[in-house]
Amino acid sequence: MITRPENNEYLPNVKQYIDQVSEGNVIGILREQLQTNLCLLSDLTEDIGNFRYTSDKWTLKSVIGHIADVERLWNYRILRIARGDEGVLSGYDRDLFVENSSLDRLSLKSVLNDYEAVRKATISLIENLSEKSISNIGEFNNHLLSVRACIYIIAGHENHHMNIIKSRYLSIE
Repeated sequence: MITRPENNEYLPNVKQYIDQVSEGNVIGILREQLQTNLCLLSDLTEDIGNFRYTSDKWTLKSVIGHIADVERLWNYRILRIARGDEGVLSGYDRDLFVENSSLDRLSLKSVLNDYEAVRKATISLIENLSEKSISNIGEFNNHLLSVRACIYIIAGHENHHMNIIKSRYLSIE
């Protein structure tokens, strides 16, 4: 089983995401998130997909696309660290990613299909890692970063945004 990362295995600013992951099998948590969130989001209308709760916030489709894009980035980091690549990994500009995406021109169904494909690829990647490589540590933004921290960050980042979706976009508490 993949254990929760220690505090020295990740940047302090991502602790907020790791703390949002409940105890238990993190791969099971990733699977459950996929099923639960697809059930919640699959029957929404295009109007809701295009909704912004204020004019300066992303649309719901953009938030879902952001979850998938960030997961892709963490998967890239997982792959590099797990395979022993010692190169330094860097961050990205989330607003630039959303601004240059075509998410708002896509149907909500297409955005959700992409989200589902990314999550299935994440689970496949993680399940095929050796126990040794899950403990590997690399460097990210001048800080240590472990594979297992990346896995927990993926799960916690999704929890963070799903809480926002429920409270701000769907008014579900």
